[in-house]
Amino acid sequence: MYYTINESIARTAQELNSFREYKAGSATAEYRAEVDEAAALVERKKATVSPYYHEKLDYLLDRYAKKLAEYYNAYYRNEASCPSIMISGGSNFPVNKKRKQNARRDTLQQEYQAVQSILRKIESIGTGPIDFADPHARELLQRRVDDAKANHQRMKDANSWYRKHGTLEGCPGLTDKEKEWLTRPGVFSVGRGTPLELYRKPFPAFDLQNSNAAIKRYQDRLDAYNAQQNRTTAPTDFEGGQIVRNVELDRLQIIFDEKPDEETRAKLKANGFRWSPRNQAWQRQLTNAPASSIVRKKGSCKIRS
Repeated sequence: MYYTINESIARTAQELNSFREYKAGSATAEYRAEVDEAAALVERKKATVSPYYHEKLDYLLDRYAKKLAEYYNAYYRNEASCPSIMISGGSNFPVNKKRKQNARRDTLQQEYQAVQSILRKIESIGTGPIDFADPHARELLQRRVDDAKANHQRMKDANSWYRKHGTLEGCPGLTDKEKEWLTRPGVFSVGRGTPLELYRKPFPAFDLQNSNAAIKRYQDRLDAYNAQQNRTTAPTDFEGGQIVRNVELDRLQIIFDEKPDEETRAKLKANGFRWSPRNQAWQRQLTNAPASSIVRKKGSCKIRS
Protein backbone atom coordinates (compact mmCIF):
# COMPACT_ATOMS: atom_id res chain seq x y z
CA MET A 1 0.00 0.00 0.00
CA TYR A 2 2.92 2.36 0.67
CA TYR A 3 5.22 3.80 -2.00
CA THR A 4 8.82 4.92 -1.54
CA ILE A 5 9.70 8.40 -0.32
CA ASN A 6 13.18 9.62 -1.27
CA GLU A 7 14.66 10.23 2.17
CA SER A 8 17.94 11.55 0.75
CA ILE A 9 16.20 14.33 -1.19
CA ALA A 10 13.95 15.06 1.81
CA ARG A 11 17.01 15.49 4.02
CA THR A 12 18.68 17.81 1.49
CA ALA A 13 15.48 19.84 1.21
CA GLN A 14 15.37 20.47 4.95
CA GLU A 15 19.08 21.22 5.22
CA LEU A 16 18.72 23.90 2.51
CA ASN A 17 15.68 25.50 4.13
CA SER A 18 15.98 25.06 7.90
CA PHE A 19 18.53 25.09 10.71
CA ARG A 20 16.74 22.15 12.35
CA GLU A 21 18.43 18.78 12.09
CA TYR A 22 16.63 16.32 9.87
CA LYS A 23 15.12 13.35 11.69
CA ALA A 24 15.78 10.19 9.71
CA GLY A 25 12.61 8.70 8.28
CA SER A 26 10.42 11.69 9.13
CA ALA A 27 9.37 12.30 5.51
CA THR A 28 8.32 8.68 5.11
CA ALA A 29 6.49 8.76 8.44
CA GLU A 30 4.54 11.88 7.45
CA TYR A 31 3.57 10.30 4.14
CA ARG A 32 2.52 7.02 5.73
CA ALA A 33 0.42 8.79 8.36
CA GLU A 34 -1.67 10.37 5.58
CA VAL A 35 -2.01 7.05 3.80
CA ASP A 36 -3.08 5.41 7.06
CA GLU A 37 -5.85 8.00 7.47
CA ALA A 38 -7.04 7.26 3.93
CA ALA A 39 -6.95 3.52 4.66
CA ALA A 40 -9.08 4.06 7.78
CA LEU A 41 -11.58 6.02 5.66
CA VAL A 42 -11.74 3.14 3.17
CA GLU A 43 -12.40 0.62 5.96
CA ARG A 44 -15.23 2.79 7.31
CA LYS A 45 -16.73 3.00 3.82
CA LYS A 46 -16.49 -0.76 3.34
CA ALA A 47 -18.54 -1.23 6.49
CA THR A 48 -21.41 0.84 5.03
CA VAL A 49 -21.47 0.01 1.30
CA SER A 50 -22.05 -3.09 -0.79
CA PRO A 51 -19.08 -5.46 -1.32
CA TYR A 52 -19.50 -4.59 -5.00
CA TYR A 53 -17.67 -1.31 -4.29
CA HIS A 54 -14.83 -2.78 -2.22
CA GLU A 55 -12.53 -3.40 -5.18
CA LYS A 56 -13.02 0.17 -6.38
CA LEU A 57 -12.28 1.48 -2.89
CA ASP A 58 -9.05 -0.53 -2.81
CA TYR A 59 -8.12 0.86 -6.23
CA LEU A 60 -8.72 4.45 -5.10
CA LEU A 61 -6.68 3.88 -1.94
CA ASP A 62 -3.75 2.56 -3.97
CA ARG A 63 -4.05 5.48 -6.39
CA TYR A 64 -4.08 7.91 -3.47
CA ALA A 65 -0.97 6.32 -1.95
CA LYS A 66 0.87 6.41 -5.28
CA LYS A 67 -0.09 9.99 -6.20
CA LEU A 68 0.69 11.24 -2.69
CA ALA A 69 4.17 9.69 -2.86
CA GLU A 70 4.72 11.33 -6.25
CA TYR A 71 3.67 14.68 -4.78
CA TYR A 72 5.99 14.40 -1.76
CA ASN A 73 8.99 13.39 -3.86
CA ALA A 74 8.32 16.26 -6.29
CA TYR A 75 7.90 18.66 -3.37
CA TYR A 76 11.23 17.65 -1.80
CA ARG A 77 13.02 17.85 -5.15
CA ASN A 78 11.75 21.37 -5.61
CA GLU A 79 12.72 22.41 -2.07
CA ALA A 80 16.20 20.98 -2.66
CA SER A 81 16.61 22.90 -5.94
CA CYS A 82 17.42 26.25 -4.29
CA PRO A 83 18.45 27.14 -0.72
CA SER A 84 16.71 29.62 1.53
CA ILE A 85 18.43 33.00 1.72
CA MET A 86 18.52 32.47 5.48
CA ILE A 87 20.80 29.48 4.91
CA SER A 88 22.94 30.66 1.99
CA GLY A 89 23.12 34.36 2.72
CA GLY A 90 22.47 37.19 0.29
CA SER A 91 25.78 37.18 -1.57
CA ASN A 92 25.35 35.88 -5.13
CA PHE A 93 21.90 34.55 -4.22
CA PRO A 94 20.26 32.83 -7.29
CA VAL A 95 17.21 35.07 -7.56
CA ASN A 96 15.92 33.60 -10.82
CA LYS A 97 16.25 30.06 -9.48
CA LYS A 98 14.31 31.03 -6.37
CA ARG A 99 11.60 32.59 -8.54
CA LYS A 100 11.21 29.34 -10.48
CA GLN A 101 11.15 27.38 -7.23
CA ASN A 102 8.35 29.57 -5.87
CA ALA A 103 6.33 29.15 -9.07
CA ARG A 104 6.77 25.39 -8.82
CA ARG A 105 5.53 25.54 -5.23
CA ASP A 106 2.27 27.04 -6.43
CA THR A 107 1.87 24.27 -9.01
CA LEU A 108 2.67 21.60 -6.43
CA GLN A 109 0.00 22.97 -4.11
CA GLN A 110 -2.55 22.48 -6.89
CA GLU A 111 -1.25 18.94 -7.41
CA TYR A 112 -1.66 18.25 -3.71
CA GLN A 113 -5.28 19.40 -3.84
CA ALA A 114 -5.84 17.06 -6.79
CA VAL A 115 -4.45 14.18 -4.73
CA GLN A 116 -6.73 15.08 -1.81
CA SER A 117 -9.73 15.06 -4.17
CA ILE A 118 -9.30 11.26 -4.33
CA LEU A 119 -10.42 11.20 -0.69
CA ARG A 120 -13.64 12.95 -1.68
CA LYS A 121 -14.18 10.29 -4.35
CA ILE A 122 -13.75 7.62 -1.68
CA GLU A 123 -16.29 9.36 0.54
CA SER A 124 -18.80 9.51 -2.33
CA ILE A 125 -18.62 5.80 -3.21
CA GLY A 126 -21.98 4.11 -2.75
CA THR A 127 -23.91 7.35 -2.13
CA GLY A 128 -25.35 7.73 -5.65
CA PRO A 129 -27.77 5.56 -7.63
CA ILE A 130 -27.28 1.82 -7.10
CA ASP A 131 -25.41 0.22 -9.96
CA PHE A 132 -27.47 -2.51 -11.63
CA ALA A 133 -24.25 -4.52 -12.09
CA ASP A 134 -23.97 -4.85 -8.30
CA PRO A 135 -24.85 -8.48 -7.43
CA HIS A 136 -26.62 -7.10 -4.34
CA ALA A 137 -28.58 -4.51 -6.37
CA ARG A 138 -32.06 -5.96 -5.79
CA GLU A 139 -31.50 -6.23 -2.04
CA LEU A 140 -30.15 -2.67 -1.84
CA LEU A 141 -32.94 -1.22 -3.98
CA GLN A 142 -35.60 -3.01 -1.94
CA ARG A 143 -34.03 -1.68 1.24
CA ARG A 144 -34.25 1.88 -0.07
CA VAL A 145 -37.92 1.38 -0.91
CA ASP A 146 -38.64 -0.09 2.53
CA ASP A 147 -36.72 2.65 4.34
CA ALA A 148 -38.55 5.37 2.38
CA LYS A 149 -41.93 3.81 3.20
CA ALA A 150 -41.01 3.47 6.88
CA ASN A 151 -39.95 7.12 7.02
CA HIS A 152 -43.20 8.22 5.38
CA GLN A 153 -45.23 6.25 7.91
CA ARG A 154 -43.14 7.73 10.74
CA MET A 155 -44.09 11.25 9.64
CA LYS A 156 -47.77 10.35 9.35
CA ASP A 157 -47.73 8.80 12.83
CA ALA A 158 -46.09 11.92 14.29
CA ASN A 159 -48.76 14.14 12.73
CA SER A 160 -51.49 11.87 14.06
CA TRP A 161 -49.99 11.96 17.55
CA TYR A 162 -49.80 15.75 17.60
CA ARG A 163 -53.32 16.08 16.22
CA LYS A 164 -54.61 13.84 19.01
CA HIS A 165 -52.51 15.10 21.95
CA GLY A 166 -51.60 18.68 20.96
CA THR A 167 -48.00 18.19 22.15
CA LEU A 168 -44.75 16.60 21.06
CA GLU A 169 -44.19 15.09 24.50
CA GLY A 170 -44.05 11.33 24.10
CA CYS A 171 -44.39 11.60 20.31
CA PRO A 172 -42.78 8.46 18.85
CA GLY A 173 -40.39 8.59 15.93
CA LEU A 174 -39.16 12.19 16.24
CA THR A 175 -35.43 12.71 16.54
CA ASP A 176 -33.97 15.20 19.01
CA LYS A 177 -32.83 17.33 16.07
CA GLU A 178 -36.35 17.43 14.64
CA LYS A 179 -37.86 18.33 18.02
CA GLU A 180 -35.31 21.11 18.48
CA TRP A 181 -36.17 22.58 15.07
CA LEU A 182 -39.93 22.32 15.53
CA THR A 183 -39.85 24.13 18.88
CA ARG A 184 -37.17 26.71 18.05
CA PRO A 185 -38.58 30.23 18.72
CA GLY A 186 -38.11 33.20 16.42
CA VAL A 187 -37.93 31.31 13.16
CA PHE A 188 -41.24 32.70 11.86
CA SER A 189 -43.49 35.60 12.85
CA VAL A 190 -46.43 33.44 14.01
CA GLY A 191 -46.84 33.29 17.81
CA ARG A 192 -43.46 32.53 19.35
CA GLY A 193 -42.20 31.92 15.86
CA THR A 194 -41.73 28.14 16.10
CA PRO A 195 -42.14 25.97 12.95
CA LEU A 196 -44.67 23.87 14.90
CA GLU A 197 -46.92 26.91 15.42
CA LEU A 198 -46.70 27.81 11.73
CA TYR A 199 -47.31 24.32 10.34
CA ARG A 200 -49.60 23.15 13.17
CA LYS A 201 -48.14 19.69 12.75
CA PRO A 202 -44.64 18.17 12.90
CA PHE A 203 -44.54 17.42 9.16
CA PRO A 204 -46.39 19.74 6.73
CA ALA A 205 -47.91 18.59 3.44
CA PHE A 206 -44.82 19.36 1.38
CA ASP A 207 -42.72 17.01 3.55
CA LEU A 208 -45.19 14.20 2.92
CA GLN A 209 -45.29 14.99 -0.80
CA ASN A 210 -41.50 14.84 -1.00
CA SER A 211 -41.55 11.57 0.92
CA ASN A 212 -44.08 10.06 -1.47
CA ALA A 213 -41.96 11.21 -4.40
CA ALA A 214 -38.91 9.48 -2.90
CA ILE A 215 -40.87 6.23 -2.50
CA LYS A 216 -41.97 6.39 -6.14
CA ARG A 217 -38.45 7.17 -7.32
CA TYR A 218 -36.96 4.21 -5.48
CA GLN A 219 -39.80 1.89 -6.54
CA ASP A 220 -39.38 2.92 -10.19
CA ARG A 221 -35.68 2.15 -9.95
CA LEU A 222 -36.43 -1.27 -8.45
CA ASP A 223 -39.02 -1.98 -11.15
CA ALA A 224 -36.50 -0.99 -13.84
CA TYR A 225 -33.96 -3.37 -12.35
CA ASN A 226 -36.44 -6.24 -12.22
CA ALA A 227 -37.48 -5.58 -15.82
CA GLN A 228 -33.87 -5.63 -16.95
CA GLN A 229 -33.17 -8.91 -15.18
CA ASN A 230 -36.14 -10.50 -16.93
CA ARG A 231 -34.93 -9.63 -20.41
CA THR A 232 -33.38 -12.24 -22.63
CA THR A 233 -29.59 -12.25 -22.69
CA ALA A 234 -29.15 -14.41 -25.81
CA PRO A 235 -26.65 -12.83 -28.25
CA THR A 236 -28.00 -11.39 -31.51
CA ASP A 237 -25.87 -12.13 -34.57
CA PHE A 238 -25.40 -9.66 -37.38
CA GLU A 239 -23.12 -9.56 -40.39
CA GLY A 240 -19.62 -9.23 -38.95
CA GLY A 241 -20.32 -9.80 -35.28
CA GLN A 242 -22.90 -10.08 -32.54
CA ILE A 243 -24.76 -8.00 -29.96
CA VAL A 244 -24.66 -9.14 -26.35
CA ARG A 245 -27.02 -7.89 -23.65
CA ASN A 246 -24.73 -8.45 -20.68
CA VAL A 247 -27.12 -8.09 -17.75
CA GLU A 248 -24.46 -9.13 -15.24
CA LEU A 249 -22.23 -6.21 -16.19
CA ASP A 250 -25.18 -3.92 -17.01
CA ARG A 251 -23.71 -3.37 -20.46
CA LEU A 252 -24.90 -3.54 -24.06
CA GLN A 253 -21.94 -4.98 -25.94
CA ILE A 254 -21.10 -5.18 -29.65
CA ILE A 255 -18.44 -7.75 -30.53
CA PHE A 256 -17.01 -7.46 -34.04
CA ASP A 257 -15.22 -10.27 -35.89
CA GLU A 258 -12.68 -7.72 -37.06
CA LYS A 259 -11.72 -4.23 -36.01
CA PRO A 260 -14.47 -1.87 -37.28
CA ASP A 261 -13.52 0.81 -39.77
CA GLU A 262 -13.08 4.46 -38.79
CA GLU A 263 -16.61 5.46 -39.86
CA THR A 264 -18.18 2.69 -37.76
CA ARG A 265 -15.99 3.57 -34.77
CA ALA A 266 -17.12 7.20 -35.03
CA LYS A 267 -20.77 6.10 -35.04
CA LEU A 268 -20.17 3.84 -32.05
CA LYS A 269 -18.66 6.69 -30.07
CA ALA A 270 -21.43 9.07 -31.11
CA ASN A 271 -23.95 6.60 -29.66
CA GLY A 272 -22.21 6.26 -26.32
CA PHE A 273 -20.17 3.11 -26.98
CA ARG A 274 -16.60 2.83 -25.73
CA TRP A 275 -14.00 0.16 -26.41
CA SER A 276 -13.35 -2.16 -23.45
CA PRO A 277 -9.98 -3.95 -23.73
CA ARG A 278 -10.95 -6.06 -20.73
CA ASN A 279 -14.12 -7.41 -22.39
CA GLN A 280 -12.89 -7.10 -25.99
CA ALA A 281 -16.13 -5.35 -26.91
CA TRP A 282 -17.61 -1.97 -27.71
CA GLN A 283 -20.07 -1.32 -24.91
CA ARG A 284 -22.28 1.16 -23.12
CA GLN A 285 -24.65 0.98 -20.18
CA LEU A 286 -27.67 -1.26 -20.69
CA THR A 287 -30.73 1.03 -20.77
CA ASN A 288 -34.19 1.17 -22.28
CA ALA A 289 -33.19 3.91 -24.73
CA PRO A 290 -32.72 2.67 -28.31
CA ALA A 291 -29.39 3.22 -30.00
CA SER A 292 -28.96 4.44 -33.57
CA SER A 293 -28.05 2.08 -36.38
CA ILE A 294 -24.40 1.10 -36.62
CA VAL A 295 -23.73 0.80 -40.37
CA ARG A 296 -20.91 -1.38 -41.69
CA LYS A 297 -19.57 -1.44 -45.19
CA LYS A 298 -21.19 -4.82 -45.86
CA GLY A 299 -24.47 -4.27 -44.10
CA SER A 300 -26.13 -2.73 -41.12
CA CYS A 301 -27.90 -3.66 -37.93
CA LYS A 302 -30.28 -1.82 -35.68
CA ILE A 303 -29.25 -2.07 -32.07
CA ARG A 304 -31.79 -1.70 -29.35
CA SER A 305 -31.16 -2.09 -25.66
